Amino acid sequence: MKDLHIKTLVKLGEWFELFASEKAYPGVSCGLTSEEYDLFLQAKDYAQMGNAWFTMEQINTALRGWSESLQEKHVTKWLSAYNLGETNKTLGLITAGNIPLVGLHDLLTGLVAGYNIKIKLSKDDTFLMRGVIKLLGILNPSVNNRIYEVVDERLTGFDVIIATGSNNTSRYFDYYFGKYPHIIRKNRHAVAVISESDSKEDIHALGKDIFTFFGLGCRNVSKVYFPKGYNKDLFFEGLFDYKEIVNHHKYANNYDYHKAIYLMNQDKILDNGFLLIKEDTALTAPVGVVFYEEYESKEAITKTLTENKDQIQCVVGQDYIPFGGAQTPMLWDYADGVDTMKFLVENVG
Repeated sequence: MKDLHIKTLVKLGEWFELFASEKAYPGVSCGLTSEEYDLFLQAKDYAQMGNAWFTMEQINTALRGWSESLQEKHVTKWLSAYNLGETNKTLGLITAGNIPLVGLHDLLTGLVAGYNIKIKLSKDDTFLMRGVIKLLGILNPSVNNRIYEVVDERLTGFDVIIATGSNNTSRYFDYYFGKYPHIIRKNRHAVAVISESDSKEDIHALGKDIFTFFGLGCRNVSKVYFPKGYNKDLFFEGLFDYKEIVNHHKYANNYDYHKAIYLMNQDKILDNGFLLIKEDTALTAPVGVVFYEEYESKEAITKTLTENKDQIQCVVGQDYIPFGGAQTPMLWDYADGVDTMKFLVENVG
């Protein structure tokens, strides 16, 4: 059974790379008919039309990231840590839609753990997720009888649940689903720790962590810690190549709106024409803004990170995840540090 899972996931990753390349149908050797191939291309187009944040570039970035994660060596390492079986239980999933395919990890984990799935997709990411579910059904027809999408009504008839939302919706999730075995996720973001020795190239790589998916993902850096007295011009210089992001209308609207608010409030901000940075103790900044604080010593920043660990998804920097690596997690890099597969395996009985 584990070998079947590996083959299925690896093939899915190969298809993702193919779809991200935007090549013409390569023929039946790819494992898809031309109609099946075109259906997923249509799903990409519909996703872009249905959600302005889902540009084709961002969709392809998500597909390439998944293709990398689903390489055989990574899938084998991931699954080797668990004793997998089958269960008659049903997993309820409530997915987010902030970035393309953000709910896919939970879906794949639930299927591999042997559950039937009832899934309530975010209205912001239905086309891509439905497209992937169809691909999974092609790879393993039994999937077609194991996944049921709940559209408008409340999610019911499950044994275990994983729900992802905001800090606000998590209160409702706790109320409705607290009696079931559950994982309930809230808002989180990544932070970056800058040091005096970081190069312009390091900061440029950090731009991927800030701007990929327009900063909407839980692994996007929205808070930066600078060493005391750090020259912020160096930070802006390293990010200059990302200036075209302001040409996206929704990003530009957010950038302009928050700039106006800060100026009216006479808040102190620094601005390079496409990103605002503002000194603020909060960890989560709006789109188009990065908050920052300064730290005195390595011991001080370590203490700060420890105190805020329950609100931080991941940390980027010299002693942490390498700059540019926040948006390429491996299959075992679980959201909020909670081992989803272990949780599901422990609740199959």
